[in-house]
Amino acid sequence: MAVALTPPAREALLPVPGVKLGIACAGIRKADRKDLLLMTLAEGAVTAGLFTRNRFCAAPVQVCREHLTAGAPMRAIVVNTGNANAGTGERGLADARAICTEAARLTGVDAQQVLPFSTGVIMEPLPVERVLRGLPQCVTDLRGDNWLSAAEAIMTTDTVPKAASRRLRMGGREVTLTGIAKGAGMIHPDMATMLAFVATDAAMPAGLLRGMLAHACEQSFNAVTVDGDTSTNDSFVLAATGVSGARVEREDGAEYRALRDALTDLAVQLAQAIVRDGEGATKFITLRVEQGRSREECRKVAFAIAHSPLVKTAFFAGDPNPGRILAAVGYAGIDDLEVDSIELYLDEVRVATRGGRDPAYREPDGKRVMQRDEICVRVVLGRGSAAATVWTCDLSHEYVTINAEYRT
Repeated sequence: MAVALTPPAREALLPVPGVKLGIACAGIRKADRKDLLLMTLAEGAVTAGLFTRNRFCAAPVQVCREHLTAGAPMRAIVVNTGNANAGTGERGLADARAICTEAARLTGVDAQQVLPFSTGVIMEPLPVERVLRGLPQCVTDLRGDNWLSAAEAIMTTDTVPKAASRRLRMGGREVTLTGIAKGAGMIHPDMATMLAFVATDAAMPAGLLRGMLAHACEQSFNAVTVDGDTSTNDSFVLAATGVSGARVEREDGAEYRALRDALTDLAVQLAQAIVRDGEGATKFITLRVEQGRSREECRKVAFAIAHSPLVKTAFFAGDPNPGRILAAVGYAGIDDLEVDSIELYLDEVRVATRGGRDPAYREPDGKRVMQRDEICVRVVLGRGSAAATVWTCDLSHEYVTINAEYRT
């Protein structure tokens, strides 16, 4: 069950001029479920992508990198769920390219103008013929208001579709951003078993678009973790169609900052939705590390806590066991950390100070906090002015069940 996360309303997802989406039930892994998405982009659209750093990256990731590097403007995106097309060797590459070729034929563009994406089971051959048979159905279904169905079509173990929109004014023109994401397990930077696609009708040069995407990703998808596993298929794509007529020209301009902040805000919402829908999650946990010497060391501490099975299972049980949190802080890899300067809070309750238990701390206060669905763990390092925030969830019996039975 997702933590305080409900499906987005279809009418709340704003069409982005220059973008159309069509879905199909291709039977890639399960019959009669949405599992194939085609997204088309208007001529002149500019596209940027960030991808997994897992060296065992999936065939579609390799093809996407090739196509983006080639420099032709992207005109279509194809996403299938049910099979990751990862660990599939030369056949997997051939299958990804066959999908691009067929999507290009159906939409009247070049194969190098298509980006393929896959998610699902790793190291099983992609039933590419089902994808190819499903693409005409996607073309027939293409329309601008299809974002919710698109979000549903890319789900795997997700229990809730993830999508959001933003609208702002730039230079007297109205600009729209809408995005979708999927992910529930194998979630950890960089980035997750995660796919995210955001489109805007603003226009900007490719270099500015890439910088904006990287900034948003660092604040959002690279600040979440469910289980510490980094997938083979992680992808975050941003497309700017330019149809609104609003244009971003300079990184130091007000228009750039406004659009960057709107994109980041939208990406944070999608990233947090992934954690709230973490496999078997019952708690949504914010980890705030303050007064560090650098943002990087604050993130190291936050992720050490977030990845501790002992900490995560304690949260699932509602057990205020702050010693486990302090232990994780201690092994985070900060060699000159002075433990006597550390303070630890569970929401408003200070449980540790000067490297030990707060004399005023009472167990019932900790238990009261641990019963909440949403909890903030705040660590004050007392050694600088930097800070970082990471979002995670607990580790439950259901997580083990989902992943033990994933292929059955």
